[in-house]
This record gives sequence, structure tokens and C-alpha cells, in this order.
Amino acid sequence: METPRDTGSEVEQPPGASGTAEAYPGARLGRPVDGPRSLAGLGRRLVAIAVDWVLCLLVAGWLLRYAGLGQFAPLLVLFVENVLLVWTTGATVGHRLLGMRIETVPGTAPGLRRALLRSLLLCLAVPPLVWDADRRGLHDRAAGTLVART
Repeated sequence: METPRDTGSEVEQPPGASGTAEAYPGARLGRPVDGPRSLAGLGRRLVAIAVDWVLCLLVAGWLLRYAGLGQFAPLLVLFVENVLLVWTTGATVGHRLLGMRIETVPGTAPGLRRALLRSLLLCLAVPPLVWDADRRGLHDRAAGTLVART
């Protein structure tokens, strides 16, 4: 008697899949397990936000000196950077350096409304720290976005 493996008709699953649709982060969203379009991991995302924060601190230091914006200048710069860059290019400086981009779940550009909502929630700090099984923070879930690898 022939088995599916003998005839080549066995359905192959991604590495680590246990036969369920939720075997790896992003499976429920139709994303691959690894490579381009897969969901970015925590380490990569943390380094990207650290890069963005350092850049914002540098810009805010200049603004504090010359524009007198006060102690919330770095947060304001982070908000503006995220809105403008996610809206226009789909990625902040940190995302680009780490090979990531912001997309909607179907894979399209986020647009201004999603960029605004995502950036506002990111600046509140708590939403990005609460994740689901698909590695999406509350800010991404509320905006209907995700962070994908490029």
C-alpha cells in the first residue's frame, strides 16, 4: 500500500508546524514562517525603536536648545517621525536599518490614518508592550498593521 509520502501528495508544512493553522506567529495572518513578509521578531523591533529613540533624542536636543520645546520634545519628535515616515515610506529609520516595514494585514501601505493611530499608541508606551500570539502589539492591532521583515 502506498503512503502519501511515496506518491509525493503529502502536503508540506513550514518547519515547526504541528498541523494547526496557528503553529507559528503570523500563520493566522497568512504570513510565511521566515524571510520576506514574515513577522519581525522582538529583538529586531527593540533595536529599531532604540535607533529611532536615539535619533529623536539628538533632534530633540537641538530643538530644546533652539526652539525651547521642553521635556517632551523627544516624544514629540518620535511621534512626528513615526507618522511621517510610516505614512510616506512604510518604515522609520530604525525599521529600514533592521530590514522591516509597517504594513496592513493584507500587505498594503498603512496610510495616514493608521500611521497616526499607531504612532499615538506607540508614544503611550504600554500598547507596544502587550503582544498577541502573532507578535502584534496593541498599537498594531488597533491600527490594523503589523511589522514585517523585508
